[in-house]
Order: sequence, then C-alpha cells, then structure tokens
Amino acid sequence: MANQLTEIYDLLLDRYGHQQWWPGETKIEVIVGAILTQNTNWGNVEKAIKNLKAANCLTVEKLSAIDISQLAELIRPSGYYNIKAKRLKAFINWLFKEVDGDLELLDNYDDYSLRMSLLSVKGIGRETADSIMLYGLNRPIFVIDTYTCRILVRHGLLDSDCDYEQAREYFESNLPQDTKLFNEFHALLVQVGKNHCKPTPKCDDCPLNSHPHQIEEQF
Repeated sequence: MANQLTEIYDLLLDRYGHQQWWPGETKIEVIVGAILTQNTNWGNVEKAIKNLKAANCLTVEKLSAIDISQLAELIRPSGYYNIKAKRLKAFINWLFKEVDGDLELLDNYDDYSLRMSLLSVKGIGRETADSIMLYGLNRPIFVIDTYTCRILVRHGLLDSDCDYEQAREYFESNLPQDTKLFNEFHALLVQVGKNHCKPTPKCDDCPLNSHPHQIEEQF
C-alpha cells in the first residue's frame, strides 16, 4: 500500500511541483487561517487575515482582549463571521486554560493528547484540528478532506464507506511520520481534487490516469 501512495505522491509532485503550504508568518496566523477557512475559499481568508494584521490583532494576547463583535467585523470577508469569531474565541480561551496562552508550551503534549484536547474546543472538528496540528504546530498528523477521500476511493485504496479516521490511519500507517511529507502530500491532493477529481470527474490529462481508478460512483 505504501508503494501505491508513493506512486501517487510522485505523480502529483511531478505535475504540480512543491506547493509550499501553509501560508502564514507565525503559528497563530496559521491557526487562525485553519479556523477561518471552514466553508470558504482561501482568498476570503486572506482578506480577513489582512484585516486582523491591519488592526494589529493577530497575536494570542490581542485576540484574547478584542471584543467579539469587533473580531467578527474584522473577519467578515471569511463568511459566517459571527460563528467563526466565537470559534476563534473558543480556541483562544482553550489556549489560555491549557497553557496560559503560550503556544510553545503545547510542545509538552503528545500528539494524541493534543489532538483530543483540540477536538474538545467548540467548533473545532477533525479536519480543522488536524490542520492546526500539521500546519500550525508541525505535528505528523495527516489532514483528510473531501478531495482526499474521493481520490482514495476512486483509485481503489479505500472502500466508499470509509470514514475520516480510517482515511487518516491509512496515510499515517503507510507513510513515514514526516510532517513535511504530510504537508506536501495533502496540498497536492487538494490540487488534483480541484482540477480533476471533482464530484463529476474530469479525467482528461489527470496526472493519476496511469494509476488504476474507477469513476462509476459519484462523491
């Protein structure tokens, strides 16, 4: 199985090159981006982050101090801004409760404990928690999204009824525990998902055409 994943990775890297995810100058910027990107595109998230930077609010301390209504207005471009403001506040409150607001102290957590604790934060689901861990905290946790599941199923690597944890375990048990590899692989899967492996597949010129696949089912 590992060889199949390696083949897919090599084909995607050869086509798309290194993706250099996740954009962000600091850990908190990456984490904020992971929360804001729920149900929106990255262009809208960039606008919201630009607003936070312009208001000098993109630090743990400033996000803790800012009024939630003001925070919601600053992140308005990301959509669902009232809900996302609550989620950001919930994360910041969790951070102060757990490690007195010091992101560096999260290094004292093992991967499992940190992931479980993050999932206890209201509004932080599995994909968001894993994005925070991989991209923001440099932990070897593979991020699963709709594109990833669709590609695995269509290429016969997982059954169509697989769930998030099964897909994550598939990657993590068949690849080296390498955060850079996980980062790059996930970004490449998103790229081919956007370009080719859509609900209605566009297989012409897909970089994975040489890999066995089936397109009968729609996802």
